[in-house]
Amino acid sequence: MTNPTYATTGSTGRVGDMVARRLAAAGVAQRLIVRDPSRAPELPGAQISVADYVDPSASTAALTGIKTLFMVSAAEKPDRVQDHFTFIDAAASAGVELIVYLSFFGAAADSTFTLGRDHWATEEHLRSSGIDHVILRDNLYLDFLPGLVGDDGAIRGPAGDGRVAAVAQRDIAEVAASVLLAPDGHRGRTYRLTGPQALTLAEVAATLTVALDRPVRYVAETLEEAYASRAVYGAPRWQLDAWVSTYTAIAAGEMDGVSDDIPALTGHPATSLADLLRS
Repeated sequence: MTNPTYATTGSTGRVGDMVARRLAAAGVAQRLIVRDPSRAPELPGAQISVADYVDPSASTAALTGIKTLFMVSAAEKPDRVQDHFTFIDAAASAGVELIVYLSFFGAAADSTFTLGRDHWATEEHLRSSGIDHVILRDNLYLDFLPGLVGDDGAIRGPAGDGRVAAVAQRDIAEVAASVLLAPDGHRGRTYRLTGPQALTLAEVAATLTVALDRPVRYVAETLEEAYASRAVYGAPRWQLDAWVSTYTAIAAGEMDGVSDDIPALTGHPATSLADLLRS
């Protein structure tokens, strides 16, 4: 088997799996870096390497010989920024030349969405690492919007009349694979990946009503109501903050704004919510 110069993280998740499959379909030998090899997809030309972002030795070993890396974020937890730093440092030690990092739309040091701050810190560390990079800032996943609907047919959250330009995971994967396969012209760039529309959650509910053939409505919560309605899950405070701030970021306008980066990079329009639900 050809020794891979490409590596993909996150292949046990939706976007990483789609990216890995696109690379395999293009005939690229790749190394799938996973924590649990039993969950890794079986792809032609793929090697499996076990490593965790928290383990610098295992990460450096897994990345040795790799020139081009697709990096998704680690599992959500309070110290995942340090995990990202450790993995990027391991990539630098291993001689990785290019990292394509899956970040988040509106990532900033003071982003309302708390996890957006993690992505900003990771971007900054990547910029200072000396490794060439491409940053893909995706908006909320269109694919997750149906999952916001509760058993009573309501989407609840403190989003007000704010808009979200949610994006299909398949479009993100197509962009990522195209950049990985032909990185010239992309190095140092940051792309904003959105759907073709910025919708209020009331408009999302109306679209879901038609697609699901059952009534869906949006119920605007106050901050106090949002925390109270999610307290039943027993999640730690940082996780509750992340969940609730997804909605307050929408209310603040930080998920709004449609980009033409997906059409420009793929040659076709970004997938709409209605189209995704029909497919």
